[in-house]
Amino acid sequence: MQHANLMVYLLEGIIVFFILYKIFSARAGRRLFIRRIPGLTAIDEAVGRATEMGRPMMFSPGLGGITVVTLQALSILGHIISIAARYRARIIVPTSDPMLYTIAEETVRDAYESQGIGEIFNRDDIRFVSSDQFAYASGVVGILNREKVAGAFYFGDFFAESLILAENGQQVGAIQVAGTPQVMQIPFFIAACDYTIIGDEYYAASAYLSREPTLLGSLVGQDYSKAVILFLIIIGIVSASFLAVSTAPFLETIMLRFTGAFSG
Repeated sequence: MQHANLMVYLLEGIIVFFILYKIFSARAGRRLFIRRIPGLTAIDEAVGRATEMGRPMMFSPGLGGITVVTLQALSILGHIISIAARYRARIIVPTSDPMLYTIAEETVRDAYESQGIGEIFNRDDIRFVSSDQFAYASGVVGILNREKVAGAFYFGDFFAESLILAENGQQVGAIQVAGTPQVMQIPFFIAACDYTIIGDEYYAASAYLSREPTLLGSLVGQDYSKAVILFLIIIGIVSASFLAVSTAPFLETIMLRFTGAFSG
């Protein structure tokens, strides 16, 4: 903001207006539309399939520590646990960070208790595997194959181990849903998983699943802001193109006179 001009302040004001307007609209009870995200709606299918088969599920929050990405993953985990708890389905959560392990344990316990069945919570299903990348990958692969999981969820920061995990999940016949902001790993998840959350969909997951008014209004407000920015970019491109065309003869005349003066 040190070098911001009037246009930047005006644009920020428009963005803030749309976000706050949509948040207050959602809180007032107005229904806001969010398009369907297939990867997230597939969660119910995966949980139902695991329940029918009598096999567990697995949720991997990736290799990140306590970051926005992993907190978003834990939010999705809480939603999945709430669904699984209704059917008393088992879910295993391997983690790669000691602090994340503690938070994941509390998230799972709270989700079971919110469904009134806290007594079936098994803390042994929340596991600290390793903070080393490929040691963690080996541990998760072992869980996939030993437990014969029927559903696998990968949400968080993933790197070179992404294809290793997804490929083994596919081999055991699990329905796999993945989401990560690491764009280099998205192609591997697309190739090996049934559903993949791409781009902004990852950060929209909390609002989509919870339908909480503040999150929902913020998400829709950001979409409106993006539309305004895109409109301004198009106007700028068109204006610059017309300006270049209209000033071309004038600039050509100036250049001819300038070169003629030196050649004479």
